[in-house]
Formats: sequence, C-alpha cells, structure tokens
Amino acid sequence: MKPSVTLDEPALTGGFVQVILATLASTAGFWAWMSIAPLQNIYARGMGLDQGQISLMLATPVLVGSLGRILVGAMTDRFGGRRMFTLVLLASVPAVLLVALAGSIGSFWLLVVAGFFLGVAGTIFAVGIPFSSAWFPPARRGFANGIFGMGMIGTAVSAFATPRLATSIGYVQTHVLIVVVLVVMAALVWFFLRESPAWQSSRQPLVPKVTGALKLAVTWQMSFLYAIVFGGFVAFSTYLPKYLLTIYPDEVDAVGAGTRTALFAAAAVIARPLGGVLADRFGAKVISLISLAGIVASAYVVGQQPPEGVLTGAVFLLMAGTMGLGMGAVFAWVGPSTPPDKVGAVTGVVAAAGGLGGYFPPLVMGATYDASTNSYALGLWLLVLVGAGALVVGGMLRDARPARRK
Repeated sequence: MKPSVTLDEPALTGGFVQVILATLASTAGFWAWMSIAPLQNIYARGMGLDQGQISLMLATPVLVGSLGRILVGAMTDRFGGRRMFTLVLLASVPAVLLVALAGSIGSFWLLVVAGFFLGVAGTIFAVGIPFSSAWFPPARRGFANGIFGMGMIGTAVSAFATPRLATSIGYVQTHVLIVVVLVVMAALVWFFLRESPAWQSSRQPLVPKVTGALKLAVTWQMSFLYAIVFGGFVAFSTYLPKYLLTIYPDEVDAVGAGTRTALFAAAAVIARPLGGVLADRFGAKVISLISLAGIVASAYVVGQQPPEGVLTGAVFLLMAGTMGLGMGAVFAWVGPSTPPDKVGAVTGVVAAAGGLGGYFPPLVMGATYDASTNSYALGLWLLVLVGAGALVVGGMLRDARPARRK
C-alpha cells in the first residue's frame, strides 16, 4: 500500500532539515521578489516619479507573484517541491538582471516590465507549504508551516541589505549578487532537497485541480483572512519606506527607512512560527482572531500619525507581530480543513489571495494620500474597517483542530 500523509512520525525522519533547506530557498526568493522596494527612493528621484508611478512600480511584482501562486501551488502537487523550488529560483534570475538594466538606463516602463517578471520569485511560497506539510503529521503542520514561513525573512534581508549593498558595491553589482544567491540556492535544492515519503504526485490535470479547490468553502474563507494578515505584511513591507520618508522626512532617511522596514519584517518572521505552534496547541481560530484584533488596534494608532520615535516603532512592531501570528495560524487552519490531494492547490489560491491583499494597499495609499495635510489616514482607516470585518467573519467560522498523537 502506498504511504499517505498520515504516516507515523518515525517514517518522516529528517523532515526538520528538509523544511529548513526549503526555508532558505524561500528566503532567497523573497529577497529577489522584494528587491525593487528598498531602492524606490533612488528610482523616484532618478526617474522623477509621482505617487501613482511609485505605487505601480511597487505593486506589479506583488500582483504577478500573487496570481502565479495559484498555478505554482497546483504544479507542486504534480511535480513536487524539489523540482518547483529549483524552477522558481532559476526563473527569477532573468527578472533580477532586467531590473538591474532598467535602473541603469533610467527606464520606468522597463522597470515595471521587469517587476512583472520579478513576480515569479514571489510564487516560491506556494511551493513550500505543501512540501513542508507533507513532512509532518497533521497535528504538527502549524509548526512546519510556521518554520517555512520564516523564509519571508528575505523581505527583511532585502530591506536592510539592498540599499547598503547598492551604496557600498554598486547598483548593478548588488543585483548580480542576488542572482548568484539564487543560482547557488537552486543548486543546493536540486542536490540536497528530497520529497517526503508521505508525498504522492497528483495526476489530476491542473485546471480541474484549481477549479476543484475553488469549489471548497475553506478556500474562500482562508483566502479572505490571509489577504488581511499576509497582505498587510506585504503591503507595509513594500510601502513602509515610502510612508516613513513622506510622513517623517526630517527624522528618517532612506537607509533609516530600510532599517525600520527590516525590523518590521523581522518581527513578523519571528512571530509566524509562534503563530503556528500556538494554533496547534490552542486552535487556529483563537490565534487568528487575536491576530486580527491586534492589526485593527495598531492600524488605528498608526492612522493618528504619532510623532516618530519609540511609540511609532513599538506600534509598527506590534502590527508586524500580530500579522506574523495570523500568518502562522491561518495556514495551520488550512491543513486540517483541506483534502490531502488538494493541499497544494488550496495553498496556491490562499497564498495568491494573501499576495493580492498586498497588491491593492500601495495603490490605495497612493490614491488616498492627502498632500495638503501630508496624511495617509484614509488608507489606514480602510485597513481598520477591513480588519474589523475579517474579525467578524473569522469569529463565525468553525475551528479545525487535528487530533494530537498520544
């Protein structure tokens, strides 16, 4: 008889090491995916960009990286994590080089096109969730997915390192370095990553598989919640430098904005596995509701535009932490609620929804910015309202807590 995803833990020996390697691959992908945002101030000055153009430049990689997760998640069910990790990493290389070319010649529209293809790197998340889930029994998948989710530390790496590298070694050289990291990581994945013995290739055609996932109520429920928690994280990770430089121009410079964004991302990364572990223990619903309540409260405070300093930093860290908890909890909710043969497809759709949740806020922030008062208050109030709506919806859903082994 072929093994199933409910195999006993001894048969899944080595899963932690495999998930760590997948996490490193995701880190490289996220660094590439978010490589435009940390240098947005350079692009804005060099190309004379307005608020709308900056928002479009930042949102394009997020859009493609989000929608592409649907296809990549379904393909992971068919081809496995080892092949798909390698494919996504190598397919991101030309996009990074195109970003370097666009920035070198000062072409805004080429940069947008490059950002479109750069979205491929963002699809890497949809590979890792089904891969990691297959390495652990249901009662520990919140932990597994939380560990893999720490790969989004690539966002913090990009925010912290990219502007500093561009200053120290040069703009083009920085992007070449990112390419080297992608290629090296692809080689490590190809030679050392292996599929879980519990994983079985799904031979179902991709289109019916995706449509089947879309027919499940859990897909839409989790998509809505993840669009808030992960979408908020992506939106602030890309737009926070612009926000800080606009609202606090006398207190924050480009490097300082990058550092604050890196700390924001790091806080979410640290909280994500904690959210998964707590969801395994107390239930994904409870932790998700705590996360949403924290997002609503912190977004309200940020909307008041307090003076830049300890309070502002603490509130942004609180927001990032609660988003991280929610990311871990929502995917801990997905696993036990989804048929095993549809985990990849459902994961792809939910991950896409999360990315789309990060696509629209930068556009909304740019469109609702009030230059007369130097305020993004309207955009932040919209986050408060949407988060409150998600809190109500989440409270109405049924929890899914897999039985723990004795």
